[in-house]
Amino acid sequence: MRIILPFAAGGGTDVLARVLARRLQDGLGQPVVVDNRPGAGGTIGTEMLVKSPPDGHTMMFTTTAVAVNVTLYPRLAFDPRKDLVPVTQFGSTSSVLTVHPSVPVRSVVELVALAKITRGGLNFGSNGSGTSSHLSGVMFTQMTGAPLTHVPYKGAAPALNALLSGEVDVAFPGVNSVQPLLRASKVRSLAVTTKHRSSALPDLPTLDSLYPGFEIDQWFLLLVPAGASAAIVNRLNAEVLKSLQHPDIKSFMSREGIEPVGSTPAEAAAFLNREVDKFAKVVKAAGVKPEP
Repeated sequence: MRIILPFAAGGGTDVLARVLARRLQDGLGQPVVVDNRPGAGGTIGTEMLVKSPPDGHTMMFTTTAVAVNVTLYPRLAFDPRKDLVPVTQFGSTSSVLTVHPSVPVRSVVELVALAKITRGGLNFGSNGSGTSSHLSGVMFTQMTGAPLTHVPYKGAAPALNALLSGEVDVAFPGVNSVQPLLRASKVRSLAVTTKHRSSALPDLPTLDSLYPGFEIDQWFLLLVPAGASAAIVNRLNAEVLKSLQHPDIKSFMSREGIEPVGSTPAEAAAFLNREVDKFAKVVKAAGVKPEP
């Protein structure tokens, strides 16, 4: 069995997918491997899943991008709401407004002021067009007026490497991706993008507290191709929910600031539909286009 991950290896989502794969392997009694297929904001891996046999042997572990891409790429050869079946929403976390140490700011207000007086503005790296890290930057520019130039990468790991090297000034990585760098004092974080503070980074303010209405979270869905039987979907759902109760996963998610969800397939499908509608408004209002 394989779990397609439509992003590069090494990022926080990749690590989380591998933690889940180990637990599913134990529960299902057969090998489960993670297959990284990065590119085009996650659409390459998603299309691979759509074309896979709906026998339960191929799944996809993905993020907010799958909902955003419906609007971002209007000529997609598939519609995730029709061509994919959500198994469960695995969990949710926040993106973190983070800067390279060379950026001389200690607060969000200082960052906004610096961006406005910097000729050409600052640049921000994302995990790819349409990811939560991308739309966090888009919303930040919309709500603060701070000019930020988008630089897309093929996943969290290369985006973080760009931030570490100073290739980009700003990024919005997930809590689970950025925590090791914060502990090593290699980057500086200023705020979180969710409505509530992160349990893993409780000292960071929310952007909503400064700019009311700012809210973007990074969630994780497990999906299979349309046509998979209810028996297959329900079996996978049961195994994932069981894995969420495993001490290793509970400890890992708590440490990484990921809130477990574990929804039913019906709840996950309704959630995906709501997220598609929500992000359609953000993408259209900002005129966001996929990178060439």
